[in-house]
Amino acid sequence: QVQLVESGGGLVQPGGSLRLSCVASGSISSFNTMAWFRQPPGRQRELVAGMTGGCGPNYGDSVKGRFTISTDNTKNTVYLQMSGLKPEDTAVYYCYAQRRRNLRSYDYWGQGTQVTVSS
Repeated sequence: QVQLVESGGGLVQPGGSLRLSCVASGSISSFNTMAWFRQPPGRQRELVAGMTGGCGPNYGDSVKGRFTISTDNTKNTVYLQMSGLKPEDTAVYYCYAQRRRNLRSYDYWGQGTQVTVSS
């Protein structure tokens, strides 16, 4: 079974930094995609950063140059390092993983962690 558990959210000042962690119950290498999404209040969920096997990282336009996605396979963990945070980054951040087996795709979501950027 697969579980994704996010942590690291909290309140941070504009311009500050924060690192989110997502610990997977399975090996990171077993997923073809690992990603972070976020959902601001009253807005649709959007892609923040993603990694697909064989491809480079992909970032949403609004976070390019400020956020970095990375993994630590020994810890079954994916990270989202956020810097230069802005109030518009305030959202619930979700960890996402996709695994493909046979002809089916399996999507997994964490419960989310709140990030609030405010002075």
